[in-house]
Amino acid sequence: MTLLAHDRYCDEIAHQVRQFRDVITSGADLSATVPTCPDWTLEELVRHVGGALRWVELLVRTRAQEGVPVEEVPGGGGPQARGDAAALDAWLAESGEAVVAALRQAGPDAKVWSWAGIPTAGFWARRVTHELVVHRADAALAAGLPVAGLPGEGRPGEALPEAGRPFEVGPEVAADALDEWLEIVRFVQRVQPDGPARELRGTGRSLHLHATDTAPGLNAEWLIELTGDGVDWRRGHEKATVALRGPLTTLLLAFYRRLPLDTPGLEVLGERELLDFWLERASFG
Repeated sequence: MTLLAHDRYCDEIAHQVRQFRDVITSGADLSATVPTCPDWTLEELVRHVGGALRWVELLVRTRAQEGVPVEEVPGGGGPQARGDAAALDAWLAESGEAVVAALRQAGPDAKVWSWAGIPTAGFWARRVTHELVVHRADAALAAGLPVAGLPGEGRPGEALPEAGRPFEVGPEVAADALDEWLEIVRFVQRVQPDGPARELRGTGRSLHLHATDTAPGLNAEWLIELTGDGVDWRRGHEKATVALRGPLTTLLLAFYRRLPLDTPGLEVLGERELLDFWLERASFG
């Protein structure tokens, strides 16, 4: 497994924060429900993201060797006033700048506690990158902006930033996000033996992911096997019980359960029941 360079993750974090801020300043309704995280409004999603950035910044900057309660993170809750897009935007910008600075200063090998048993700043650079990617899709959906194969709803009389331009992710970042998600599922199987991911075991069943729009030189296909010991996977084109094909960004968001399988551009070949079974059980807990 080849990870992206540490500086590449840091650059991507800065880029994703800028894109996220575009949603906040687009005139979007901060009280709108996030369809993919229905317990949150758009404002609550932004506060979650900014708070996570500040939490990671504190961990990395202090080289924490154990977890820190989120309640102890200075400024982690966001602006006191609710519904203030400008204040929320400024707070998120500051949060992003702080975590990028801490990660760059630390470098990938600095020892920092993590929940995944990979105690390095490099783990956090990767994790923050993909956390931002997926939650930016959540924010775009809540704001009615176009996402991959789904058109944006917009609002009458309003010109939203980049209207008509769908949410997309750089191909190497999207491919790495899929790698990381598969690693997380495998990790969860080990540390939460009673969680829903425990059922992703067996023999003779497999899934194939196939991105249809990647540039030459990027292997954007995956074979995922459900073995008796848990999930095993590798990059490559191989036959499987079920295959999911489509543009890489759409594929990523569907596999993260952010888009439905009937999203335009996606194609399911083989036993869809196995893919549904996976999507219902592949989670953090």
